[in-house]
Formats: sequence, C-alpha cells, structure tokens
Amino acid sequence: MPELDQIIDLDTHPVADPGFAALCRDKLAADGVLTLPGFLRPAALTELVAEAEDHKDKAYYTRSSHNVYLTDPRPDLGPAHVFNRQVTSSKGCITTDQVPDDSGLKIIYNAPEFRHFIACVVGQQAVYEYADPLASINVHFADEGQELGWHFDNSEFAITLLLQAPAAGGTFEYVRDLRDAAADDMNYDGVAGVLDGTRVASQLAVTPGTLVLFRGRNSMHRVTPTIGKRTRILVVLAYNAAPGIALSEAARMTFFGRLA
Repeated sequence: MPELDQIIDLDTHPVADPGFAALCRDKLAADGVLTLPGFLRPAALTELVAEAEDHKDKAYYTRSSHNVYLTDPRPDLGPAHVFNRQVTSSKGCITTDQVPDDSGLKIIYNAPEFRHFIACVVGQQAVYEYADPLASINVHFADEGQELGWHFDNSEFAITLLLQAPAAGGTFEYVRDLRDAAADDMNYDGVAGVLDGTRVASQLAVTPGTLVLFRGRNSMHRVTPTIGKRTRILVVLAYNAAPGIALSEAARMTFFGRLA
C-alpha cells in the first residue's frame, strides 16, 4: 500500500504544516474557494484515473430535475416563480464501499494529517467520516452531455479532487454569496438573473490532480455539460463536523440507488 507522500505532493502541499494550513484557511475565508493545483503526484493521478475507469461499470447513473435550493417545490408560489424553476443534473457515481481498500483515495481520506488539515482549513475542531458505508468517498462520472445544474449546497463546504477533465465543457461556474441561508434570504431576483444569463458567473479553472475546497451553501454554482467522449471524473471527499452521522435513507436511494 503506498504511503501518503507517494500520492500527495507533500513538498508543495505540506498538509501537516500548521503554517500551510493557516494560509489555506485564510485563502478559503477570503475567496470562498481554495484550489491546490498539483495536489496529486502525476503517477498517483494516472493510477487513480485507471482505477476509476476499471470500476465505472459499477456506477449508478441518475438524471434528475430540481430547483437551485435542492428543496421540494412550493405550489403556493406558482410554477413560474424562480423557487420552482427546474434545472437538470445527471451523473454516474460509485460509492465508498466500491472503492478498493488499497486505493489512494482511501489512503488520503483516512490519513490523520489530511483530516487535521481539512479541519483547520474549514474551522472545525475535527472532521469525521459518514456512519453509512456509501457517502464518504464518491467518484462521479460525467459522460458526454451530462452536467450538474445550478444549485446551492446544503453543507458548509465541499472537498473535491479532479481526476480527469473532458475534451471540452465540464466548466465549474459560480456566483459567490448570492444568498444568505442563515438569514433565510433566498435572493430570488439574483437567482433569476443567473438562470436567465443576465448575471455573469465566475469560472474556476481546475486541472486534473487539483484539490478544491469550496463554500457552496451561499454561493450558487454548476458544472456545464461535458463535451466530447472523454469522461469528466471527479472525486468528492465528504466529512462531517460530528461522528455518527449518516446520509438519510431517502438521500442514499436518490443518489446511490441502494442503502448499503
């Protein structure tokens, strides 16, 4: 089983260094997003792409329509209201239990120094894996025409690793601080501007091997459709601020098509 420094370029990204973690924390706080290009060593990246391709036949594919708030519709607002406008998301996904035990993804995810780094960057005392066997590590596949529609996250932060970029498309776009969920300010006018294309979104340039931390609870974002035959492959590393939390059964059935 490879060591962590064979997978992560610890010379460039010394995750065990408190000073480096503090710099990353400040960058995330200032910009709402942190990108660490070259986080994965080239050989490890090549191996992880091959591993993902080898297990792609196990992926559960979904295509769904949803509003940007990822909530049920509100009939009282009417079908034309921006709260009820639907966008499309489609992808394939393999889950934690389908990732090999000796995978570099599990080595990264379970490494104490990486977890401590993530906790420091996002301002938590510690972070913990999901209690269910499916939700901690997900590998997403976006084949030609598949996309992630505009939405806000329910979680405070997201951690991703891009393994493979498509020939074209698959661009991460976002509008920072478009709403204030804590104040129940949904900013319907601002959301409508993004959906109508009258408000310009920022684009995040991400190359394969890049680690991204993104605060998406108040920042609306999407991934544009994949163009071409090369699949976009993205890993989501999901942690919680407390132990013993499982994704709900309804969410597991929706995202993974099974409970265990």
